Amino acid sequence: WRGHVPGEKMADTEMCVRSSRELWTILLGRSALREPAQVEAELDRNWERLLSGLCYYKPPSSSSAEKLKSEKDVAQSMKDFGLRISKVLGLDEQQSVQILQCYLQEDYRGTRDALKSVLQDERQSQALLIKIADYYYEERICLLRCVLLLLTYFQDERHPYRAEYSNCVNKLEKDLVSKYRAQFEDLFRAEAPTWETHGNLMTERQVSRWFLQCLREQALLLEIIFLYYAYFEMAPNDLVAFTKIFKEQGFGHRQTNRHLVDKSMDALVDRIGYFSSLILVEGMDIDFLHKCAIEDRTEQHQFSNTPELCKEMDQMLLNFGDIPHHAPVLLAWVLLRHTLSPDESSPVIRRIGNTSLQLGVFQYLTRMLRALGSSGNNCTASTARMCIYGLISFVITSFEEETLGSQQHLIDVACEVLTAPSLAELFWETKPNVGLGMILDSAVGMFPQKIGPLLQLLTALLSDKSTAKKVYSFLDKMSFYTELYKHKPNDILSREDETLWRRQAPKLLYPLGLGQTNLRMPLGTLGQVIPGEQGYMVRWDYSYSSWTLFTCEIEMLLHVVSTADVIQHCQIVKPILDLVHKVISTDWSISDCLLPITSRIYMLLQRLTSVINPPVDVIASCVNCLTVLAARLPAKVWAALLHTGFLPFASTPLTNMAQSISAEGMKAGNYGNLLILIEQPQGEYAVTIAFLRLVTTLVKGQLGSTQNKGLIPCVLLVLKEMLPTYHKWRYNTYGVRERIGCLILELIHAILNLSPEGESQGSAPSLQSLCIYSLANTEAGQAVVNIMGIGVDTIDVVMAAQPSSGGSEGPGQMLIQTVKLAFSVTNNVIRLKPPSDVVSPLEQALTQHGGHGNNLIIVLAKYIYHKHDPALPRLAIQLLKRLATVAPMSVYACLGSDAAAIRDAFLTRLQSKTEDMRIKVMILEFLTVAVETQPGLIELFLNLEVKNGAEGSKEFLLGEWSCLQVVLDLIDSRQQGKYWCPPLLHRSALAFLHALWQDRRDSAISVLRTKENFWENLTTPLFGTLPSSETTEPCVLETCALVMKIICLEIYYVVRGSLEQSLKDTLKKFASSKRYEYWSGYVKSLVCHMAETEEDGSRTFTECQMLVSAWRMLLIISTSHSDVMHLTEDNTRLQLFMDVLEGTKAALLVPMSVPCLRLGSMLATLLLILLKQWKSVIGLAPEILQPLALILESILQADQQLMDRAKAKVFSALISVLQIQGLNGSQLPQLPQLLLCICETIQEEALALMDSTRHTALTGDSTPEDKDSMETDAAPKALHKDQRDGVCVLALHLAKELCKLDADGDHWLQVMRKIPVLPSILSALELSLRVKRNLYFSEAALHLLLILAQTPQGAEAVAGAGVIQSTCLPLLSVYEISSNGATQGSGFSRKSQDAPSWPGVYRLSMSLMESLLKTLRYNFLNDALDFVGVHQERILQCLNAVRTVQSLACLDEADHTVGFLLQLSNFCKEWQFHLPQLLRDVQVNLCYLCQTCTYLLHSKKMLHHYLQAKNGDAVPPGPRPQRAPQTPSKQPSSEREEAEQRALLAVQCSLLKILSKTLAALRHFTPDFCQILLDQSLDLAEYNILFVLSFNTPAFDSDVAPSFGTLLATINVALSMLGEVEKKKEPASLSVASFASSEETQALKSLLMFSMENCFYVLISQAVRYLKDPTVHNRDKQRMKQELSSELSTLLSTLSRYFRRGSPSSPAAGLHPSPQTKPPTPGTKLGLEGQEPIVQLVQAFVRHVQR
Repeated sequence: WRGHVPGEKMADTEMCVRSSRELWTILLGRSALREPAQVEAELDRNWERLLSGLCYYKPPSSSSAEKLKSEKDVAQSMKDFGLRISKVLGLDEQQSVQILQCYLQEDYRGTRDALKSVLQDERQSQALLIKIADYYYEERICLLRCVLLLLTYFQDERHPYRAEYSNCVNKLEKDLVSKYRAQFEDLFRAEAPTWETHGNLMTERQVSRWFLQCLREQALLLEIIFLYYAYFEMAPNDLVAFTKIFKEQGFGHRQTNRHLVDKSMDALVDRIGYFSSLILVEGMDIDFLHKCAIEDRTEQHQFSNTPELCKEMDQMLLNFGDIPHHAPVLLAWVLLRHTLSPDESSPVIRRIGNTSLQLGVFQYLTRMLRALGSSGNNCTASTARMCIYGLISFVITSFEEETLGSQQHLIDVACEVLTAPSLAELFWETKPNVGLGMILDSAVGMFPQKIGPLLQLLTALLSDKSTAKKVYSFLDKMSFYTELYKHKPNDILSREDETLWRRQAPKLLYPLGLGQTNLRMPLGTLGQVIPGEQGYMVRWDYSYSSWTLFTCEIEMLLHVVSTADVIQHCQIVKPILDLVHKVISTDWSISDCLLPITSRIYMLLQRLTSVINPPVDVIASCVNCLTVLAARLPAKVWAALLHTGFLPFASTPLTNMAQSISAEGMKAGNYGNLLILIEQPQGEYAVTIAFLRLVTTLVKGQLGSTQNKGLIPCVLLVLKEMLPTYHKWRYNTYGVRERIGCLILELIHAILNLSPEGESQGSAPSLQSLCIYSLANTEAGQAVVNIMGIGVDTIDVVMAAQPSSGGSEGPGQMLIQTVKLAFSVTNNVIRLKPPSDVVSPLEQALTQHGGHGNNLIIVLAKYIYHKHDPALPRLAIQLLKRLATVAPMSVYACLGSDAAAIRDAFLTRLQSKTEDMRIKVMILEFLTVAVETQPGLIELFLNLEVKNGAEGSKEFLLGEWSCLQVVLDLIDSRQQGKYWCPPLLHRSALAFLHALWQDRRDSAISVLRTKENFWENLTTPLFGTLPSSETTEPCVLETCALVMKIICLEIYYVVRGSLEQSLKDTLKKFASSKRYEYWSGYVKSLVCHMAETEEDGSRTFTECQMLVSAWRMLLIISTSHSDVMHLTEDNTRLQLFMDVLEGTKAALLVPMSVPCLRLGSMLATLLLILLKQWKSVIGLAPEILQPLALILESILQADQQLMDRAKAKVFSALISVLQIQGLNGSQLPQLPQLLLCICETIQEEALALMDSTRHTALTGDSTPEDKDSMETDAAPKALHKDQRDGVCVLALHLAKELCKLDADGDHWLQVMRKIPVLPSILSALELSLRVKRNLYFSEAALHLLLILAQTPQGAEAVAGAGVIQSTCLPLLSVYEISSNGATQGSGFSRKSQDAPSWPGVYRLSMSLMESLLKTLRYNFLNDALDFVGVHQERILQCLNAVRTVQSLACLDEADHTVGFLLQLSNFCKEWQFHLPQLLRDVQVNLCYLCQTCTYLLHSKKMLHHYLQAKNGDAVPPGPRPQRAPQTPSKQPSSEREEAEQRALLAVQCSLLKILSKTLAALRHFTPDFCQILLDQSLDLAEYNILFVLSFNTPAFDSDVAPSFGTLLATINVALSMLGEVEKKKEPASLSVASFASSEETQALKSLLMFSMENCFYVLISQAVRYLKDPTVHNRDKQRMKQELSSELSTLLSTLSRYFRRGSPSSPAAGLHPSPQTKPPTPGTKLGLEGQEPIVQLVQAFVRHVQR
């Protein structure tokens, strides 16, 4: 079948012809061919077919059969079946095959494989034949519809294809009618087929079907001929010919096969009759005749010179009169003869005229025009009305009105005629004494005695604003008042002949009316009298406004509403209400003048609905008027309606959903009673239709939540009482049921489309939520499901049964509209339904698997076969797409055995080049969703076949029915821009491919990526040049974005080496043809454009966001895969980086716009990543800080909640830039401004943090302490959370970086003076420490304070701001002190020292104190002593802990603590004064610490053992291969050893640092060396003895007191370590230095020297202290001298050996630098040992001792 298989190309013979239906769709403009030129080309190709009409389908012939046999491209089975079709349809053999092919392409519902078996199976092939017959009949009708369409619009200036249609009609004009007339004759004379002539399929049913088709074709042919003659003149002899034909055929009633006519065909037979009589009337050209008569040139009419033809017509028409269809023809002929030759034919004319009136010509015309349908967009109906308008106008002008029968019949037909567009305007322009104006005059003459006729006419004469104003003013200025008197009244003076009366007294016309609601006829009014059978008809000469009279009538009805007169009065008021309705709906500006009437409608509604037998039609008219008012004044109408009791209402307030749904306490109102008691039993539903329209209008009026709540009872009535049951009610008129269904769904649709802000908060349900709940959980939902389940076949049947040709209105269209609304409603309910775990009944009904394929999914899928309205299949697929996303079910399983056939139908529509593009887009969107959610279905559509069918081999090929084939065609670069592949479709195809890549459908991807030219075609959009960002189509942006994403996914997932060569080439070309620069510039300009046009509300925002996101992905991938992406040049990278920066700046400088912030935030992320990845480039970059500073200023003014993420990213970027570029303060002119911004932010954030911390502390909403939030784009939190990447923390870090730049601290101080930022930070810090929350903030704040404390001014500021008050006591809550000093597991975590932790905060506080004390000295001393006093337990615990816990964190804390104590040890005297006991404890603990460190440094094996036993995490996480697949235990032993060695080295370095600081501190606690030697008056009691007199090597035991042996051991350890450092050239040794670099080695040596010197110093000082101490026994002094001299001599010789080799000189030549702050400088190599001061000192001491 046509074009289905890529391989099978049809021969370009006549076989490959468009079907008539396809042609019709194209001409309607519903296909992909929408350009006028394309339509013209189609008409050029097919105009001859249109001219041939039904003759295009030829009868069978032997020559055609021969040709078919010799046809090579058609399969034999198709030929055989074609011959069978030919037999059944009596159709040419070749055309039969063509019909078969078109049928298979368009309407066949099976698969290719099934077709073969169908053709072989007798029973199935017969069913197929019948379907093809139906298709063939439809084809014939479509062909005629094309011609009808051309004739309808070829002179309509508003139609887009008018010129093309007109050209074609010019070609057809000459022969069209003669050919079509002959076809018409053939049709009504044709013999019915029988089984003898057409084979045994011609059953009675098929014959009936054939005859129905025959009648439809006759009606269509006549309709075409009628429309033709509406534009072109008919020759007189043609009129005679047509009259003969129609006479023979009996105007449709004398068909050759009239025995086959059944009741269902009556409408068609009538239609044939209508068109027959219209053609004859049109042929007489009455309009032209009228014109000739007025201008007195009747001889110009074509019938004036044809006496023979006139006589022939006379003779024929004299025999007419037995069929109603004759009436208009007879009337028109009477007019023609009477005008052209009034004398010679008067008896004939009189006879013919009487016959016409006896046939009831005016009632017939009214009936005919109603049957032809309303003339909205139905050209045939309006043309017929124009034709009859001419006829009636001339008749009324030519003959006396009395002779024409009842006035009411004339008015009825006039009203029907006037519904045609523009006839009402035409009427008001003509003179009042001609034509219909005379009817109006006579109606005015009877007013207001007979109120109905005039109002009926005027209502019909209302068509637009100008006519509305004319009608209003016409009624406003009435000059006659007609009354009927049975007897002559007393207050009258009259002439003798009783022709004129005169009033003697004024008269009130309405006895019960008051004030404005009355009319007063003054004294002396004259009246003309016309006596009649009923009495005197008086026409008073009195001027008044009819609108006042109407008000009086309504007021009158209100008075008599409960009396017997009510029915009679209702007949007066109904036409008034109908006129008012039409006036205000046509021209709203008149509504104010009608206020007296419209304001009484409410009362009327209330009174009429509460009487015993309410007048339903008047009530409906009232409600219709209110609907028009509600469209403009919803709130006003609603408020007034509440008092009428008409609408349903709630007697108790609604509180919750359950009560609302149960309708508890709700009353149905007067309307509800009316529906149940009157409308349903009678089967007429005027009020219901009006009620539904009114409620819908009120809902659409966006009343606001309170009024919408009031509408709940009305909507509930609809949902509970109407929607589930309306299809079971009794109906008198066909089509009303569909209309009510449609209106109910329109109401629900309007509710579901209410914007949520119109909805309310609170417990009571809103209108929308109630509607959603009701549809999801009650039988209302089931009713909607039933509507959707009508199915494509039922709709086709209803459409086929419609008699009208156009198919623009009727029950079929109403049904389609209802089903479309049901789709939309269901889609919205599923979309808006609040998420829940329970499956609602609606979802169950939608997705349940029924037996025999009767589940809804398959019904929805089969709408793909629907052809009349492209929106129906589109909405069905949209709903399928929604269900495939949300419902937990397999669509594939629901489709069952029809799956393949439905897939073929989907793909056929997707492949068709003329198919409406929106359906194709929707199919692709459905498949895109299915990739992720429907694995079975997508496999069916991908239709991949395994190559060679071999087991185990995994190569795939595209199946014959694979959607990939279509998609590949759509992305083919040669197809772009063709009409069948518009940009939107291209976008959808790429979205589908992207879904395959995103979902990793490897089988499909493997087929695609190896397809020839796949990557070239895919990337074509990236190589194009887009128009400027203002004019680009949004979907083109999306297309480019999808291509970028697919490339990124491919590069990311495919192993580097195995990318397709063509993709590599494409990427190379991308780089070499400067596309990176192009796209970077484009994205930048797009973002800038978005930022500029933000106020206009950007329509392209989502597409723009997609492109930015894809470009971001591409650049991120290119940072990690730069080799594949060829993005290696620094210049290019720099340009891209600057573009991103510019874009970020543009987007974030529009602070109030949410879309721009989103874009800016996305670009800021990219900026951060590029900063990290392209450090080398950033270093070279020109001014980066300037734009970043601008951005920062801008976003700090924006809305807080939106900006948090963006702020954080900008802060991070600034931190990165400062770190990379390493500037100093003078190079940064923005420094003061930046500092100011940051400090403002910090202050706000700190205050906000305090509020939220207090709040959480009160509410007890605790979160795990160290949890780090990774949700980078989470919704903004209401409370400030403390996050590592939070704004506050990053701002503090940025401030820290800026303070580093600001070396002298001037800028910083200026900012401090302006903004109290330090107090804010410290207050927040105090609170955070106290409640032990906000870890990241605390850490960052302390880091900042630490940097500040390094300059004197900064330190003063920090101390002055009360740092000690804020931190000292609150720090206590950060650590828990254990009761037992020995068990310090709780106090010292074994965490990695880098992870943020509370102990880390404590360590930082310690450093801060150290720094402040060092900078401020005595100014800070008291605070420092307070700090030490408060935290003494922790300090002592920490010094002790080194023995038991050697984790880096613990050692770090010990290091910080000793560092602080070292600074404090400079102030011994003050310390002794304030805290003597603590000083003693610290001294003791420091000595023990010295002993511990020495022991651990001395015994490496022991230390190693400790680390392995206790510290699971002692091995730093760096070298441990966490990501590698193998487990650590399987690691190669050398790697493992190396890692342990590194850990050991780290611990040793820490211990050494602690040791050096401990000794430095101890040096302050021991007497000064010179002083103790030279100063005789030194008070020894000031200095405690630190080390006991013992020279044993220290044991690792806390009981053994530190002694001189400890100090000597320390010196020994230092010496041996120095030796090891020297020996590091030996490769095998596992020395301390084996992993250290040369600078590290140098530092290590200095540290060892520093420790050794201090150790000697302390040793000597303590020894002299002992020697001077009188309390020490002489014997002990002597022993000490001996021991010391021998030990020191040994040490000295070792030392001098070491110095001979060359070593660093002591860094402590008189100073005590903290090893952290000053790197020791390596000394020069010394030749003479004597010059080394430490050696000289020790030698001197030894000599002193030996004395």
